[in-house]
Amino acid sequence: MATVSRIRSSLSVFNKILRSNSQLSPLHPQLSKGFSTSSVQKEQKVKVPLALFGGSGNYASALYIAAVKTNALEKVESEILDLVEASKKADTYFQFTKDLSVPAETRVKAINEICTQAKFSDVTKHFLVVLAENGRLRNLDTIAKRFVELTMAHKGEIKVTVTSVIPLPPEEERELKETLQETLGQGKKVKVEQKVDPSILGGLVVEFGQKVFDMSIKSRARQMERFLREPIHFGTL
Repeated sequence: MATVSRIRSSLSVFNKILRSNSQLSPLHPQLSKGFSTSSVQKEQKVKVPLALFGGSGNYASALYIAAVKTNALEKVESEILDLVEASKKADTYFQFTKDLSVPAETRVKAINEICTQAKFSDVTKHFLVVLAENGRLRNLDTIAKRFVELTMAHKGEIKVTVTSVIPLPPEEERELKETLQETLGQGKKVKVEQKVDPSILGGLVVEFGQKVFDMSIKSRARQMERFLREPIHFGTL
């Protein structure tokens, strides 16, 4: 993907900036007060489709509101996920985001360089600047996951995680998806994410929302073990 390539190439600016003694640009006056003060959010009221809590949830909600107001939800989501993916392959970036001793001005300068070279939208750029200012770049991966929860809810999508011993064949995945679609109703779009975990021994573990359906052999074995450990009351026989 072209965007990912631009991000990877731009991550090299971190080394240059960290070694630079040139004058750093001041922080954006609006963003320094918090992302929610951006003028973009004064246009209309937007309600988040899910109530998210904690620091990462608050940041993700703020980004969602700004993206919806500028009709750039899909673009912002793509940019954030591209950056997360690219940063996993850049050791310098990883160390940079973890090091809170790096001055906020330096973090902001680096993020501005990356956003410019990657041609990110203003919403994404402003949001990343806020994270840089507040020392939250190290939490971007978690924030991105919470943000995806909001974008999926916005599109009426439900993420279903299916864990099995081996990857499900395409036909079985299709049948499972159709079954889940019937269960959840036609107003929802099911997106299946497969996970492989040999430790479950067999069967499936299906998770969506706050629900977990454990149909694994491992779970059945534990239930049998608990049953066998229960004392036998001969008086009831």
